[in-house]
Amino acid sequence: MRNGPAREIEDPGQLLVGYLESYRSALWDRLAGLDEEAFHTSRVPSAWTPAQLVWHLAMMERRWFVWGFRGEPVDEPWGDRDAEGRWTLPEGVDVAELRRRYWGQAERVAEAIAGAALTERAAVGGRFDGTVETPPTLGWILCHVLQEYARHLGHLDIARELTDGTVGE
Repeated sequence: MRNGPAREIEDPGQLLVGYLESYRSALWDRLAGLDEEAFHTSRVPSAWTPAQLVWHLAMMERRWFVWGFRGEPVDEPWGDRDAEGRWTLPEGVDVAELRRRYWGQAERVAEAIAGAALTERAAVGGRFDGTVETPPTLGWILCHVLQEYARHLGHLDIARELTDGTVGE
């Protein structure tokens, strides 16, 4: 990632949030230049599309930070998957709407974690009921979400190369 957080950052929380913001930007940088059809066309045997991957990432952040960390109720927390577990996208969502929803979710996540310490545990009552295991810390959740982005940006690099030959970092 070319544009990660500033190397001068000393606070681990700021560093992790900076990487999350960098991954979000890298996602849209990798998608730049794709037309509507390419966003909604799969190039891989598992049949996911770039649009579905973007929706998955937005919903994944919501599951971990809003429903998980803050314990707030959300409608359809797994709304990025069909009955077989494959990624889906709400009907009729074009690239402009997808971008709006994605960045809206990013803003909501920023609100959900603002001022929280990395050692703060996720709330009980949303994703975590506290009976099976201890809810994770914000630091753990941020690291998990970052690895999820890293993996999926690699997937997107391959799909993009298969689409038009554009090679990622």
